[in-house]
Amino acid sequence: KAKTLYYLIIFITLVSFTPFCLAARHVFISDFMSWPYAQDYCRSHYTDLLPLTNDLEKQEFFWSVDDNHIGWIGLHWDTADQKWKWSGGTDAVSVYQEILEQQPSSADAVVQAKWSSWVSDSTYAYRFFCLNLIVVQEEKTWEEALEHCRENHGDLTSLLSETGNLLAQREIQDPTITQRVWVGLRFLGDTWLWANGDPLEFQAWNQTGDPDQQCPVQKRCGALSKQGEWENRDCQEKLNFICV
Repeated sequence: KAKTLYYLIIFITLVSFTPFCLAARHVFISDFMSWPYAQDYCRSHYTDLLPLTNDLEKQEFFWSVDDNHIGWIGLHWDTADQKWKWSGGTDAVSVYQEILEQQPSSADAVVQAKWSSWVSDSTYAYRFFCLNLIVVQEEKTWEEALEHCRENHGDLTSLLSETGNLLAQREIQDPTITQRVWVGLRFLGDTWLWANGDPLEFQAWNQTGDPDQQCPVQKRCGALSKQGEWENRDCQEKLNFICV
């Protein structure tokens, strides 16, 4: 009973800052640029053009974006592969179904407003949305990393899609960054969850990793490796980490 109460208190503490995470995941850039220039800008100053690859990412965007913000996102027509793809990530599936069914001519990139989206010529100038993953090169325990993110940014990041995972992986390749970094994964009670309360739908666990991954005795905190795989680690280990 006492153990159940302990886990309940920890869970409430973990998810209590969710709104800050929703507001911090993307940055709206008010300068007008073509899609390729917007992509370069996001990659130089933040992470990449914003991916909205599934319903959960779109829902978070709708909750956090201002009504009057309209701009490019990362969805574009890849002329080499002849398919719709996300900038820096994977093929586009599921969401934006009407767009995915189109064979583009000059309209080859997606503009997103709060409640609607459309395809436009990528040479046209729009404002745009960047994904903002912040790699902190300080070595901290998982809980210290969580505290740092919540005090200085929004939260430890959740990774909600394959594209999001790939973009996070790309951000941690510098040799000065630890071989793995803390993300918002935590094992509480009998399940893994995201510290900000996001549902754990997409998963990228290391298939040859720790055998007690699904019911860890000690290694109850989640990290992302430079290979793009999730690992369960001792929460007292000191690693770099990713905030949003």
